[in-house]
Amino acid sequence: MTHVPLILVADDVPANVELLYDQLSMLGYRVISAIDGPSAVEMCFAQKPDLCILDVAMPAGSLRVDDRSTGFEVCRRLKRDPRTERIPVIFVTALNDTTDRVKAIEAGGDDFLTKPHNRQILSARVRSLLRLKFATDALDDSYRKLRELEKVRDDLMKMIVHDLKTPLTSVLASLEMALDGDFGDVSEALRRALGDAEAKSEDLLGLIGDLLEVARIEENAIDLDLTPIAPGAFVTEIVHEWEVRFQQEGAKVFVDVAEDAPVIHADKGLLKRVFANLIQNALTHTASGVEITILAHHDAATGGILFTVADNGPGIPPEYHELIFRKFERAKQPEVPRVRSSGLGLTFCKLAVEVHGGRIWVRSTEGSGSQFHIALPVQPPPQSLAGGRGT
Repeated sequence: MTHVPLILVADDVPANVELLYDQLSMLGYRVISAIDGPSAVEMCFAQKPDLCILDVAMPAGSLRVDDRSTGFEVCRRLKRDPRTERIPVIFVTALNDTTDRVKAIEAGGDDFLTKPHNRQILSARVRSLLRLKFATDALDDSYRKLRELEKVRDDLMKMIVHDLKTPLTSVLASLEMALDGDFGDVSEALRRALGDAEAKSEDLLGLIGDLLEVARIEENAIDLDLTPIAPGAFVTEIVHEWEVRFQQEGAKVFVDVAEDAPVIHADKGLLKRVFANLIQNALTHTASGVEITILAHHDAATGGILFTVADNGPGIPPEYHELIFRKFERAKQPEVPRVRSSGLGLTFCKLAVEVHGGRIWVRSTEGSGSQFHIALPVQPPPQSLAGGRGT
């Protein structure tokens, strides 16, 4: 069924209401009317008209303003309320000086016509505002449906990864037992195959963890476990934990922690996973002769700390510097270097840094490696401490 627009006319002069009623009805619109400010507000809340035509001077009643500016107050109240803020408002009034037009704009009015109004101009203005409103409504509806679909997708994804995590953990345990010889002697060829399967399973388990953590942060369901972190000890601990992997890959690691790098309060587990993602990317996407540099120094601009994880990999084209931090973009851009296959690793990094009140960005050119920079405050802002991502 075709929607017939509903228009509210508010004027305390019956002849003016009748004139507008006849003109708008002839144009095919439904019309309702109000004779004062309070009834105009009440009817808008109750019937949600598609457009309002307001006189400026009419009885204010309970609105408690000068009768000469009632229409402005009605408009202000409509624009302040989420239920009616999108309803376009046209002022039709005998007032015609610049001050009144400014007041109409400041109140949130969309158009201003002077009495006696021209019927053709009124018709054109009404059509134009209604087209704009319906286009905006359609856009909002599409956005709402998109958000609903995204929620269904995310909920389904969480169910899947929860169902995968337990059996995958069992698979890893069995692989470790097989490598340890618990099921009998293991040939060198089989050991290599089992080792490869174990590594791939650990990668998959890490990706599952990333997805679950991303979902928790996006839903404001994470509480930061803040502890004092000394940059030098923190970086040393990370390098030590990755030492075996660095040796396996033949990677060279350089560390430089400035003496003025401040102690920060952060969730150590989350930050370690951020560094793990960046290091994993460097190892995965650099063909040979991997060189990783980890820096930490005082950030003079913010008073916090600035970490840098740099590598000598293939680099990232400038057009992808923001794209790589977006969720699931890897599947859409398989040619983008350095992005983990899930499209979640760098998304997790971004969210984990932002929940601390910080930011992460990349500087890179093709063929010249990449530098990921992480700026963190000494203390996360209050909204982060309450749980959830700051904006």
